Order: sequence, then structure tokens, then C-alpha cells
Amino acid sequence: MARHVLILGGTTEGRALAGELAGHPDLRVTSSLAGRVARPRLPAGEVRVGGFGGPDGLAAWLRAERVAAVVDATHPFAAGMSRNAAVAAAATGVPLLALRRPGWSPVDGDRWHPVPSLAAAAEALPALGRRVFLTTGRQGIATFAHLDGLHFTARSVDPPEPPLPSSLDILLDRGPFTLEGERELLREHRIDVLVTKDSGGAATAPKLTAARELGLPVVVVERPPLPDGVPVAPDVPGAVRWLAATAGASLGQFG
Repeated sequence: MARHVLILGGTTEGRALAGELAGHPDLRVTSSLAGRVARPRLPAGEVRVGGFGGPDGLAAWLRAERVAAVVDATHPFAAGMSRNAAVAAAATGVPLLALRRPGWSPVDGDRWHPVPSLAAAAEALPALGRRVFLTTGRQGIATFAHLDGLHFTARSVDPPEPPLPSSLDILLDRGPFTLEGERELLREHRIDVLVTKDSGGAATAPKLTAARELGLPVVVVERPPLPDGVPVAPDVPGAVRWLAATAGASLGQFG
């Protein structure tokens, strides 16, 4: 019987892992997407969209679908889903791995201001600039709605919902982004401060280089911690090796 692997996806790494595993004859691969993006990029293999109903619902799904292993390849800031996965995995005894790309690190010339949350980012902004490039995703824009003295240019895949800042330009776009494109955007919108989450990865990193070149301050929201005791792989090959060891000798060629 094929071993059933559940990938909690929605990231580039989740799609890459599904593509790596989907054709293996000894595996059944299901990717679960939260459904928060209107037109998501679908991975290979089976796909389900929508929540499970909390950790109890996820645990019931793992049992009903006879899942052999779970890979949490959600966004680094999807803390709620990661907690639910850890609780459900512990309740069912299903092995769980977190697939997390490394975060960004500052280099010479960066003017980073690390903060622990979006609320802390909003509190820090008035002292740093007046024209803000906001790249925290559409669901985070509401946190900045009360800052009437600032002008925001916010980029997201889908349109955000109220409440929104009173002075706001919305750019609907999806990465990867180029360095030249980010330079042009910062100049065109006269940006003097950037706000970003520490998502990591190359697709959205050029904005950091462009901000460094222009000497702009960057408010960086730090990642929430992963649940205790969950092993972590930094990339798809590491996740494949973990699955090979977890799922048994039939996947030995993946190691």
C-alpha cells in the first residue's frame, strides 16, 4: 500500500516537495492549501483547499486518510497552522517535519530595525519615515490602518479588506521580483521606509538590496517560533531525506 504523505503547503518549497514526490509509486501525496489566495499555484499530486477545523479536525483527517507522515511547509508566519499540526501529530503519533527556508540576515549597509510583531512595526514607523512600502501580505495591512500621518504603498497577491490606512496605494503582484523592478518601485513611489516579514527565500529578497542601495531603513518582523520538538529541514532535499528515513526502505533512493 502506498504511504500517504500530507504536505501543508502554499509555499515554493511545498510545491517543489510535492513535485519531487508525486510520481513515486510507493507514495500518495496530498497537498493542503489554506485557500487564502484566489488563484493559488497548484502543486503536483492531490490537492485539498481549506482548513481542517483546528487540531482535532486535522487529527481526525490524519486517522481517516491513514497518513504516514506530515510535512509542514506552510509560510514561516503561519504560526496557527504549525501549532495545529504539532498538536494533531502528537495526538495521532504521525511523524511531523517543518520545512522552513532560512530567514534573511543583514549585511553591511543594511539599516534593519527588528521587531517582534506587526503591531510593533506600526509603532516604530512614525519615527522612521513618512512614505512606507508595506510588504507584509494583505492580511497584515489592517494593523497599520490607524496611522493617518503616513502614506502606504502595499503589495499583495489579492486585494486587502478593510480596515485600511486612509492614504494607501495597492499594488497587486506576485513574486519573484527583480532588483531593477524593486529599485524602480522605490523611486517611483518615493519610499523612505520598508516594512517586511522575515519570510526568507530569493523570490522577494531584491527589495532588501534595493533598500540597502538607497540607504532606507527596513522594519523587519521576526518569525514566530516553531512548536517545541518539531524537527526542521531547511530545504527540499533535507525534507526528502527525512521522509525516506521516516517512510521506510522503499524510499531509499531518495536519501
